[in-house]
Amino acid sequence: MSDNCTINDHMPNEEDICDLADFFKVFADSSRLKVLWALHHGEVCVTHLAEQLNMNTPAISHQLKILRQNHLVRTRRDGKKVYYRLADDHVQRILELGSEHMSE
Repeated sequence: MSDNCTINDHMPNEEDICDLADFFKVFADSSRLKVLWALHHGEVCVTHLAEQLNMNTPAISHQLKILRQNHLVRTRRDGKKVYYRLADDHVQRILELGSEHMSE
């Protein structure tokens, strides 16, 4: 940083900081992290997520709703089943970077 710059010159505005804090709060729940990791390798329906994670379907659905509202997962309907997947590569990278950081 040059002598003419201040920290505030590089700081996002207050609204963006609050939005980022809210975004990271979504990752602060172990159930949601389990769901995200389960989706890390491809799409899965709610029933299979519940079975694989040893959770009940309403609990999985609740976590998926929060993840969907925060644009972290996407859905695809096939008949009566809804399949979930990570929204994009950014979500996958966030999980991988967090895991990498924790293992150091």
